[in-house]
Amino acid sequence: MSFSRRALLKATAASAVLGGLSAPMVARAQAAEFSYKYANNLPDSHPLNARAREMAAAIKAETNGRFDLQIFPNNQLGSDTDMLSQIRSGGVEFFTLSGLILSTLVPAASINGIGFAFPDYDTVWKAMDGDLGAYVRGEIKKAGLEVMDKIWDNGFRQTTSSTKPINGPDDFKGFKIRVPVSPLWTSMFKAFDAAPASINFSEVYSALQTKVVEGQENPLAIISTAKLYEVQKYCSLTNHMWDGFWFLANRRAWQALPADLQAIVAKHINAAAVNERADVAKLNAGLQQDLAAKGLVFNQPTTAPFREKLKSAGFYAEWKGKYGDQAWDLLEKAVGKLS
Repeated sequence: MSFSRRALLKATAASAVLGGLSAPMVARAQAAEFSYKYANNLPDSHPLNARAREMAAAIKAETNGRFDLQIFPNNQLGSDTDMLSQIRSGGVEFFTLSGLILSTLVPAASINGIGFAFPDYDTVWKAMDGDLGAYVRGEIKKAGLEVMDKIWDNGFRQTTSSTKPINGPDDFKGFKIRVPVSPLWTSMFKAFDAAPASINFSEVYSALQTKVVEGQENPLAIISTAKLYEVQKYCSLTNHMWDGFWFLANRRAWQALPADLQAIVAKHINAAAVNERADVAKLNAGLQQDLAAKGLVFNQPTTAPFREKLKSAGFYAEWKGKYGDQAWDLLEKAVGKLS
């Protein structure tokens, strides 16, 4: 009897040891084979983040938990310039960035932001899902990053101000306006004789609140989700630039994924981009009314005088020279003659 009790104690001890060893092994087997970080600069409530959460869940389900995408919205991992550095070094695996800011690394990436080039969304998607987008993606890959096929919508950009509405190009004269950290914006507003200040998005609200700048420019969805209406009075529907987000990947991290996972991840990211475009369009349709109810005063200036001013200031000719004939021809193929 004492023997069997000793045997039982030994067996119990052994199973406890084995249990202790096997538990982490079971946990490891259930953990994702690849856990990648995706960073962006948009508020959690923006359609991009809603679709990103849906996309991450779909990827996890289709890969049976092998791939886990962790989302870090709202500049949690740093400013745009910080995160661009991290995506290049591998600190984050995925990052969505405006082509206009990416242009500090890939000059051609800002071409979709040429002032007053795109008259409407049909023209935007024809260009960005077509030859112009393919050209830009080729340039991004040459710079050492991977990029998904579909660009996400940030929207047409509008001008807000705490001091006056913008009714024509002359209203920009001496106007202190926050612009993203990108040469194209600075160049365009200087052509209008404005006083552009390059400030990262994470600091925009406080810069407007403390009157460091009078105004800023962003799509309505961002004006709403970032609550810029709290520190601005006027919104002029200038539609001066169309801006989108390229979904970028660190090349080493992307190449580390087996081909089957690459296909699943890319499929869901590109599908989410198309869904987000529809969301932004729907959101914009109701936003003007919502923002007006919150106190923003709207006006809709005619775009022709702005385009004429940019032409006479040499803005189009200057940027045609910077982008080169091939890129400029692809832009004009979609939008018509500019320079």
